[in-house]
Amino acid sequence: MIAALALAAALAAAPPRIIIASDSTAASYGPAQYPQMGWGMVLKCSLDPNVQVVNLARGGRSTKTFIEEGLWDQLVAQLQPGDTVLIQFGHNDADTKKIVRFTDPNGAYDVNLRRFVADVRAKQATPVLVTPIARWLWENGQPKDAHGPYAATIHRVATDLKVPLVDLDGDMMAALKARGELASRGLYLQYKPYDHIARYPEGISDDTHINEQGARLGAALVATSLARLKLPISRHVHPAPLDNQAQLGGPSCPSR
Repeated sequence: MIAALALAAALAAAPPRIIIASDSTAASYGPAQYPQMGWGMVLKCSLDPNVQVVNLARGGRSTKTFIEEGLWDQLVAQLQPGDTVLIQFGHNDADTKKIVRFTDPNGAYDVNLRRFVADVRAKQATPVLVTPIARWLWENGQPKDAHGPYAATIHRVATDLKVPLVDLDGDMMAALKARGELASRGLYLQYKPYDHIARYPEGISDDTHINEQGARLGAALVATSLARLKLPISRHVHPAPLDNQAQLGGPSCPSR
């Protein structure tokens, strides 16, 4: 009883933490890589100032390589009771060209997600599964689904294990549809040579990775879901606007 009260007191005193396990779409980047940004860089803009965001997302990682490279063990080793862990993978799990990343959506991918959930819960932290952010793909004037079987597995695991779910894939696809093909192009690394982007003087056509506006929208969508989930962290979440994303040249917050 005394130990339980002591733990409760410690949790109440500790600043809330959100830890992100993901890939390049959530990862942090330095100024030299701008305008590329991950949504994890600006999630703080939707949180109380005392919430610490520990962004452990790494580019090119799938659930398989995140485990094999020891990144998951490093995350688990630093978990504290009361932490919230956002788990978002799928882009690289579906990569059949770099086969070392690939996982079967109904095989190893499912197994790995269940392991992640169990490990986080064992540390008295809260896992949240996040579907991979939608790609800028269009077909017949409509956003095209790029993550079908992987998103389906995330939904299934979330249901089976009663894990909170953020459907970033579905929410981002809805946002793309609302904006339309041309306007939503401005959320991704889609630049022509005449756009005068210093990092891409010859232009770039990348339908996966997001720029500053895409990162801010992605973070706001994640925050909107977190606020609705009624988790312990939810009272610290105040989602940034979903429209008119700021362009500040980096990960600073408009009001900070």
